Amino acid sequence: MAHSVPRGSSYLPTPPIRRITRPLARFLQIESASGVVLLICAIVALVLANSAAADAYHKFWHTPVQVEIGAFKLGGELGHFFVNDVLMTIFFFVVGLEIKRELVAGELRDPRKAALPVMAALGGMLVPAGIYMALQTGQPGFRGWGVPMATDIAFVVGIMAVLGKRVPFGLKIMLLSLAIADDIGAVIVIAAFYSSGLNVLMLLLAGGGFALVRILNALGVRSVPIYAVVGVFIWIAMYKSGVHPTVAGVLLGLLTPPSEWVGREALRLSLTDLAVRLEEDKGGANPKELELMAFAAKESVSPLERLESALHPWVGFVIMPLFALANAGVHIELKAIGEPVAVATALGLLLGKPIGVLVFSFLAVKLGVAKLPSGVSWIVLLGGGFLAGIGFTMSLFVAGLAFGDQQRLLIDAKIGILTGSVTSALIGATILVLTLRRQPQEEKTEE
Repeated sequence: MAHSVPRGSSYLPTPPIRRITRPLARFLQIESASGVVLLICAIVALVLANSAAADAYHKFWHTPVQVEIGAFKLGGELGHFFVNDVLMTIFFFVVGLEIKRELVAGELRDPRKAALPVMAALGGMLVPAGIYMALQTGQPGFRGWGVPMATDIAFVVGIMAVLGKRVPFGLKIMLLSLAIADDIGAVIVIAAFYSSGLNVLMLLLAGGGFALVRILNALGVRSVPIYAVVGVFIWIAMYKSGVHPTVAGVLLGLLTPPSEWVGREALRLSLTDLAVRLEEDKGGANPKELELMAFAAKESVSPLERLESALHPWVGFVIMPLFALANAGVHIELKAIGEPVAVATALGLLLGKPIGVLVFSFLAVKLGVAKLPSGVSWIVLLGGGFLAGIGFTMSLFVAGLAFGDQQRLLIDAKIGILTGSVTSALIGATILVLTLRRQPQEEKTEE
């Protein structure tokens, strides 16, 4: 007797390429949608900070929050501690997962494919930092040189989504890989240059926590609550060590296993065997067998993919919008746009990013270590370089680390970030619209 196959299903195995592209497509969809939410929250924060509700807005984010257990105390202000230290650790954990995915199954896995985005990211970090340093040498704001080095992938993907299918897929992949390589650089900068007063004992305790994670992985422990408890211990140790605790999030993401425990073929055979037994046994399924099948089904997806799928929407639609609400609210005065730190930050993003991305990409191609993706010309890459100048989330985060105790400089840096990011977005989008509109006509003419 023939069995019908339900619509949308198939007995054929999923092609390996689909297993790679499916998470990427889902990632891009969430990023583009969350970019819109992020923009709305940034606008709301700016409106509140420049309205009659400004005092209430700032007072709210300065609300003290604290956890106290006996002699142990941990806490600070709602905006700085809970959002920037606690919630952003989850954001950086997802960043670590994204980096691991790209290193294992993405563009960064193949050295030749990785060469272009890595070189572009390197230029997109060094040139903006160099411009900032040149303008701020000997000035009080010099410590903020890391602020214009970052790229906000949510806004970049959001703009490319608005531009539609005209944007070459190769450009999307390159900018995504560039942003992830950029994140690696940002984490190194944060750990190396924006950490102070190191406590060696606490660092050793954090290191012991990371070693325990590796041991648990090797032993096959799969319980998320157990890793969550160890992760909280690591976070506290890192927080007390003087290294920013978000670094712990990235490292934990990188330690997450990228492969499934139960292979697809083993799962298929087990399910087939269970189906046969269910048909033969009219008394119903054995609960233990069903429990084992449920475990096998869950473990047929890697912890990396499972955690990224579960956390990415929370990061995109809750954590990053909250971060924008807490950090983007700055009182804007036209004269402040001309302040040295604001100018250095804006120029670092607006000029440094496209120059760095274009020049270093050109060197990589001329040296023969990379080639431009399909459908991406140098003018298209220039547009992408301007889009990479949208710093926002990571730039605001680094600005908080650099000028946390210097409010005037922090405000100037935020104004520079907003100015540079908005201008970069407008110029980048304009270049892509004009270029990509001409491209089909040029191809037709050549034919």
